[in-house]
Amino acid sequence: MANARAKSSRSTGPSSRGERSRAAILDAARRLFAARGYRGTTMASVAAAADLTQPGLLHHFPSKEALLRELLEERYHDDGRRLRESLARENQGLVVALERLVEHNLSSQESVRLFAVLVAEALSAYHPAHAYFVERYEKIRQWLATTLRDDEQAGRLPANRDADALAGLIVAVMDGLQTQWLLDPRFDMVGAFRTFTDLLIDDPDHRSGATAAVDADGSDRADSPR
Repeated sequence: MANARAKSSRSTGPSSRGERSRAAILDAARRLFAARGYRGTTMASVAAAADLTQPGLLHHFPSKEALLRELLEERYHDDGRRLRESLARENQGLVVALERLVEHNLSSQESVRLFAVLVAEALSAYHPAHAYFVERYEKIRQWLATTLRDDEQAGRLPANRDADALAGLIVAVMDGLQTQWLLDPRFDMVGAFRTFTDLLIDDPDHRSGATAAVDADGSDRADSPR
């Protein structure tokens, strides 16, 4: 009984309070950066939104740049995890994984807006996230190109394509459709991206094969995560 009480005390102790404070800070920063941008957000405003003192905020994140880096890595790893999970399902290639990612974005408008706002700000070479986004886009294009080649070899996509050029095109289409949807939520981002992937596949047999793979594992594309 004494051990149980000790464990209960530890679970609500400083570590748990610290984790809750950290989560509150990230949630507040996510909302404020998405609405005001990095430049327009102060550490004082983040602390107030998280119901913390500024010294309390600085205990977890010593600078606004450190907070920015954490938010960027959070989004990057979340998207990567979703794509890997989709690709890991038997016979589901890149097209299905990307379509599911776009679908998930419909329920993650704040996260999508945060990314779009920060990318726009980071066009300036003086922005603290400029180098991060340059590297991130390069890694994404390389990963997409490699995965496109794998899908070609597996027969999920037509062969003899310029995978590097297609990788850049996929990134441009996804970012562009997100921007249009953020400006006007009535815009059918999922439908537009599906039209693009139809062009990418350029073969009804490939599309029917991918759809059959989705049906085979019982997944419903509309209900899938991201």
